[in-house]
Amino acid sequence: MTGKTSAGILLHRRGDDGLEVLIGHMGGPFWARKDAGAWSVPKGEPDGDEPLEATARREFTEELGLPVPDGDLVPLGHVRQSGGKTVHVWALEGDLDPGLVVPGTFELEWPRGSGVLRRYPEVDRVAWFPLVEAAVKLVAAQRAFLDRLVEL
Repeated sequence: MTGKTSAGILLHRRGDDGLEVLIGHMGGPFWARKDAGAWSVPKGEPDGDEPLEATARREFTEELGLPVPDGDLVPLGHVRQSGGKTVHVWALEGDLDPGLVVPGTFELEWPRGSGVLRRYPEVDRVAWFPLVEAAVKLVAAQRAFLDRLVEL
């Protein structure tokens, strides 16, 4: 398989206005002033030959600083993003308070070429959105997971 692979969990719940999903706004300077197309399912890359479902669980906890809610993961398949990354996602029905999220961080040279390493949150905010709103906010390729969730 060419390109990188990542795995994540699309947490969902029944809200007052129907189905809602929990997504995170990507952290770092590139995404800071973007909203539409700048949100993602909490996800990340496997450690070595780690099974993808285990990666999804670990990355959820690392990115949000909270344990994965109890429940069965339901596979939603995978998509290939425009940059070539293949993203595998599982749906999980559950709830959590976005105000309790303590995001993980990453280091990035910024400004690029400056030699200065800065630390940024992996996600700078997390929120519940109805499907119609989430579809506008999510990275384009990940919108397919919303359609697959509805099919469940």
